[in-house]
Amino acid sequence: MDGSRGHRILVVDDESSNIMALTHILSSKYIVYAAKNGSSAIKAAERHSPDIILLDIIMPEMDGYSVISVLKGSKKTKDIPIIIVTSLDSDDEEEKGLALGASDYIIKPFKPKIVELRVSNQVKILDQFRTIEQLSMTDQLTDLPNRRNFDSRLDLEWSKSIREQIPISILLIDVDKFKNYNDVYGHKQGDVALQAVAKTLTGELKRCGDFAARWGGEEFVVLLPNTDTEGARGVSERIRSCIEDMEIPCADGSSTRATVSIGVNAQVPCRDSSYDEFVSNADKALYQAKETGRNKVCSHCSAAENSDDPEL
Repeated sequence: MDGSRGHRILVVDDESSNIMALTHILSSKYIVYAAKNGSSAIKAAERHSPDIILLDIIMPEMDGYSVISVLKGSKKTKDIPIIIVTSLDSDDEEEKGLALGASDYIIKPFKPKIVELRVSNQVKILDQFRTIEQLSMTDQLTDLPNRRNFDSRLDLEWSKSIREQIPISILLIDVDKFKNYNDVYGHKQGDVALQAVAKTLTGELKRCGDFAARWGGEEFVVLLPNTDTEGARGVSERIRSCIEDMEIPCADGSSTRATVSIGVNAQVPCRDSSYDEFVSNADKALYQAKETGRNKVCSHCSAAENSDDPEL
């Protein structure tokens, strides 16, 4: 099976013969959906999230240019590449379509090979873009999502928690005395330790919605949707214990050990809640865990109760 078979193509044309012809050309390599008018095309794009749209311009009620404007104005569909397929072959018409955001242009009557190549080119561009985007969202050392990726996920889950009024928890995790570890074992072994901690995090998160990321340096972060303080502390203790018991292999065949301190915060956010404060409170709990002995878990409420500092 062709490697591109999973890509989804939406064909939009008011002529059934054109839909059948384009489907025949593309269906051996792609999953093809069809729509016969502008409003149906917009609904299909939102429902199926196609990778590419082949769009006719001359259609009744709502022409292709209007469809492009709507799709490019929607957050959900604005990044879908659109190839115009039309009998309008003037430079002005082509310029108008490209100016609205179309990625390419095919003139009717179309030749199968031209259709194949232009769709294939857009698929390659799309895949390259997605690869670059994925790399920009991934920490290269640990293969965990990076800080930028976490910020995006937090924004999504925070909005969901506000909408559904459900708790959300965050764990800030710091490898204890990591500078000393690097000084004793070397930075290369320090990288091995960070990779081992990352692997433990992903192994201990049991739900598909739980999210671990590298926060930066020797710090990691975990987001637990629909989880209260008690549940978050339970996950934290499991992570802490697992890392404490973990043997980290060295190149010479020996092994080392590491521990972590974890700060926990849980909240049911409201519309005027700040997720900056949500993260900051977890950081305060982490500080408390490190100041009171390390290799332990502190939640924001307990950190506040155990501190003489009214701000903590």
